[in-house]
Amino acid sequence: MKVMKMNNNILCSWSGGKDSCFALMQAIEKKYIPKILLNVLNEEGKISRSHGIPSNILQAQANAAGLPIHLINSSWNDYENNFIAALKSLQEQYQLSHAVFGDIDLQAHRDWEEKVCAAAALQSVLPLWQQDRKYLVMQMLQSGIETMIVSCNEIMGKEFLGKILNENVIKELETLGVDVCGENGEFHTLVLNCPLFSQRIDVAVSNKIKHENFWFTELVLK
Repeated sequence: MKVMKMNNNILCSWSGGKDSCFALMQAIEKKYIPKILLNVLNEEGKISRSHGIPSNILQAQANAAGLPIHLINSSWNDYENNFIAALKSLQEQYQLSHAVFGDIDLQAHRDWEEKVCAAAALQSVLPLWQQDRKYLVMQMLQSGIETMIVSCNEIMGKEFLGKILNENVIKELETLGVDVCGENGEFHTLVLNCPLFSQRIDVAVSNKIKHENFWFTELVLK
C-alpha cells in the first residue's frame, strides 16, 4: 500500500511576542518548515488586535526572520470568520499542513485553535503546551530571545512598559503575583531579537497610554 507523505509546511500565528516566537523556534527544531506568518490587526489596520503593535514593526520582524507576513484587519466580532478565511487562503497558497500557536495551558484557546484549523484543513501545533511557565520563560531568555514588555495590566503599571524581560524583571513579576509568562493576559511583549532574526529590531517607546484597565505603549520603529 502506498503511503502518502504529508508535508511539514507551517503557518505561524504570529503575535510579535515571545510565546509565538518561541513556539515557532520549537516547531522548526521539530523539522516543521515555516512558510508564512499571520497576524490580525484592528479595523483600521494600524496596530495588532492583541498586542497593539504597529504593522510596520510586525513587517520588520518578518523581514528579519526572512518570512512573509499576512496581515488582516478585523473587529473582534468578525475575528473568527476572518481568521478562518485567511487560513484557508494561505493553506492553498503555501500548501500548508499545520499551523503553530504559542499558547501554554488555556484550554479554551486550544479548543478555538483546533476549531479554526479544522475548518481550513490544517492541524494545530502547540509546542509550548502544558510546560511549566517559569521554565518556559527562562528557556526563552536562554535561547536568545530579547523581548520588551509593550502592554500590561494595572497591577504591573506603566513603569513596566518598555522594560526588557530578564531575570530581575521576572523576580519583580513574581513578587507582584503576576504570571511570569503573562499567559492570563497580564502583559504582552514584542520580540526585538532572536535566533530567527538576521538583525535586531530597533524600537522606541514614544508614549504610554491607558485604555480601560490596561496600559499600552505607542511604539516607533527607529
